[in-house]
Amino acid sequence: MQPTSDRVLVASNNLLPRRPGTSKTILITGSSSGFGRDTAETLHRAGHTVYASMRGVQGKNREAAEALRKLGIKTVELDVSDDASVEAGVESVLAEAGTIDVLVNNAGIGSAGVTEAFTTEQAKVIFDTNVVGLLRVTRAVLPSMRQKRDGLIINIGSILGRVTFPFTGIYGASKFAVEALTDSLRYEVSQLGVEVVEVQPSAYPTNFLTSSQTPDGTEVTESYGEVGHIPDAMFKSLSATFEGTDAPDPHDVAEAIAKLVGQAKGSRAVRTVVGAPFGSDKANEDVAPVQAKVVEALGLSHLEQVA
Repeated sequence: MQPTSDRVLVASNNLLPRRPGTSKTILITGSSSGFGRDTAETLHRAGHTVYASMRGVQGKNREAAEALRKLGIKTVELDVSDDASVEAGVESVLAEAGTIDVLVNNAGIGSAGVTEAFTTEQAKVIFDTNVVGLLRVTRAVLPSMRQKRDGLIINIGSILGRVTFPFTGIYGASKFAVEALTDSLRYEVSQLGVEVVEVQPSAYPTNFLTSSQTPDGTEVTESYGEVGHIPDAMFKSLSATFEGTDAPDPHDVAEAIAKLVGQAKGSRAVRTVVGAPFGSDKANEDVAPVQAKVVEALGLSHLEQVA
C-alpha cells in the first residue's frame, strides 16, 4: 500500500549518485530563489535534466537565470499566473526534451497580517499564484504524462495547509486548497500512471518570509489596537530565530524533494513534512484513514494505488 505520510525533520546533506538510466527530466516552478532554486541545483547535481522556470528570465530575474545556466541548468520563462506563459513554457520544454518526468509546483506567494486588512484584490493575487497557478501548470503538463502513462507531480504545500497560525489566514487558506487539489488529483490520475504527492515545509530562513505580502488596509490593522501589532512582533521574533546558530536549513526541503524523485513509483509518501511540524504530521496521520474510508464508501478504493 502507498504510504500516506512521512516526517522529515533533518535530511541528509549527501544525495546518492544517480544510477545509469535513472536520470529524469524535471520542471520546477518559482526557481529564481529559495526552495525552487536550491531544488534545481540539488537535482542537477544528482544527474537529472532540470528546467528551472521563473518570471523575468531576461528581466528582474536575469541574474538568477544566468547563474543557473552557468551551472548547466536550463531556464524557462514561465509566469504561473498567466495562461499563455504557462502553455508556452511547458511547450518549449516538451519540444526540447520530449518529456517531463517530474513537475515540482513550487511557485508561491506568502502573506502575513490581520486577515480583514487584506484587500480582496490581494487575496485574488495570492490565490491566483498559489492555487490557480499550480492548476495551470499541472493542466499543461498532465496530457504528456497521461499519454506515456508515467509521471510524478510534487506540490509544495505548507504545514499551514494542515494547521493554522493566527495572521496567516489568506496564505493558509491557499495552502489548505492545495491539500484538496493534491488529494483529488492523485485519485483522478492514479490509474493513468501518474503519481501526485506533496511536500509540506515549515518556516525556513529564505527570502519567502521577507517577500511575503502584508495587508494594504493599514487603517484596519491600526483599528485592532494591540492585536494589530502581534503579526510584526511574531515575525520579527521568527526572523531573529533564523539568524541564530540553530536556524533550520532550507536545504532540507530540496533534499526531501530529491528523495521523492529518487523513489520508485507507488512507494512515495503522499505527504512529507519538512521541518518543525507544529502538529501537522499528526494531522496527516489522523486524516489519512478518514480520507481512505471516504474513498472506500464511494467504491473507489482502487484509486489509492498508482497503476
